[in-house]
Amino acid sequence: MTAISSPMVDTTSKLSGWLAGGLLALLMAFTVMASTDQAFAHAALIKTDPADGAVLAQAPTRLSLTFSEPVSPLVLTLVKPDGTPLPLTSFRLTDQTVEIDNPQALKSGTHVLSWRVISADGHPVGGSLLFSIGAPSEPPAISEAVDWPLRSAIWIGKVLLYIGLFIGVGGAFALAWLSGERRPGQRFVSAAVLCGLVAAPLSLGFQGLDALGAPLSHLAQPIIWRTGLGTSFGWTVQVALVSLGFGLLSLAGPRRAARPFALAALAGVGAALAASGHASAAEPQWLTRPLVFVHGAGIGFWAGALVPLGLALKRQTADAVVFLHRFSLAILPVVAVLATAGIVLAVIQVQTPSALVGTAYGRLLLVKLALLVFLFTLAAVNRWKLTASVEAGATEVQRRLTRSISVEMLLVLAIFGVAAGWRFTPPPRALAIAAAQPVSVHIHTLQAMADLSITPGHAGQVGASMIIMTGDFGPLDAKEVTLVLSKPDSGIEPLKRAATKPGDGSWRVDNLVIPVPGRWTVRIDILISDFQIVKIEAPVDIRP
Repeated sequence: MTAISSPMVDTTSKLSGWLAGGLLALLMAFTVMASTDQAFAHAALIKTDPADGAVLAQAPTRLSLTFSEPVSPLVLTLVKPDGTPLPLTSFRLTDQTVEIDNPQALKSGTHVLSWRVISADGHPVGGSLLFSIGAPSEPPAISEAVDWPLRSAIWIGKVLLYIGLFIGVGGAFALAWLSGERRPGQRFVSAAVLCGLVAAPLSLGFQGLDALGAPLSHLAQPIIWRTGLGTSFGWTVQVALVSLGFGLLSLAGPRRAARPFALAALAGVGAALAASGHASAAEPQWLTRPLVFVHGAGIGFWAGALVPLGLALKRQTADAVVFLHRFSLAILPVVAVLATAGIVLAVIQVQTPSALVGTAYGRLLLVKLALLVFLFTLAAVNRWKLTASVEAGATEVQRRLTRSISVEMLLVLAIFGVAAGWRFTPPPRALAIAAAQPVSVHIHTLQAMADLSITPGHAGQVGASMIIMTGDFGPLDAKEVTLVLSKPDSGIEPLKRAATKPGDGSWRVDNLVIPVPGRWTVRIDILISDFQIVKIEAPVDIRP
């Protein structure tokens, strides 16, 4: 047995070293992959008034931003042509629209409306739009540089919080329910819990900084912490702190009293993850939130048991075989539920196979899936090839299993790193919702005005709907309406389509094909009488 298994020990040892080095490379690759998409947010801006790039005859009294889902404003600033920022503090929320009052008369030139809101999944959304009064001028400079120190801090905080919840609380559960009288690895588990207790509040502060677009140097400001606490991630941190507290109580007390605390702590892990995040915000939430709950609790059960079990086997304690037997019996249904929940959540988030390679979220998921295949394969070998021999007393096989568990632990840490990268990548589900939203533009002249909506607002086959009115918002009984789209910079001559009137007061153009994305010029020709035609036009941005 020894002669046969020694090469396996060497191979596993080399594999552990390779994975340790590969983990660093993987995390560096994550940074590159996650930064390929510039959109960090997950609620999409679908309509503005005035439209981005619009040139207005006079200053608007009201500004509005419409998103693909409900949001909460954080920072609204109007930057004047001379670069002076004007905070906008008077606004109203109506469904998915933020209506903003303009506090003062604006002079001619190009203005920038800079906005930052929090989306339903707890992640901040930021952007800006330009509009001009009278004639355009040189727009004021707005910095859009990525704050890499803050971004790195958010990622590190996320990984450390995972370690506290999954390895710390999960380890406390394993020591209370699976191990024997001894508690192998209790110091390590306690350190992991303390790591989570530090990471949780820090992550809340980082969330506040990110929400307000502030640098790390502003971390001590009270408004940063109030803002972070006001997001849905604030609930995750609060539940996580309670869970970590229960985990510490289970480690500090006697075994009989530890079990209920450990069970409550593990339930808290699932609840913390279900309180915020991409998957929890997805519809239908009656399905996604419970799935996130069981997924989080399952990860805690599995990952938390690895270090205590590995140390028990390495030290060959009297309870090591009992610990292994209990874990091997329980892990099969746990993994089945864990895998099922993960698959369903992945399908909801990704939706189409092409999104696996076409989005940063999908590429991170592919990396995670590759690590999971390796992890499940290794776990299957441990469960069906090595466990029975260890329970029978094979010492050399016990050493092999210990080394194999250490490799599992490295894989779990790598998966934590990849999962933390999702904080910066919108899921394909959210991108698809945004892509399906219409683009709208309001065209207003003294002679006539129109509200134009193109659905969906991306290149391809679309439909257009127009409400035609007089310049003073009165009814306009047009004889004919023609929609004209052109994009001279791409060599696309005007596309003319006659509109029909379905009877609901609007004019429609169906089966219209917009071949390429970008900024188009839209013109509406309104035939008022046999001798009068009014032409109004404006730019419209078509998404890819």
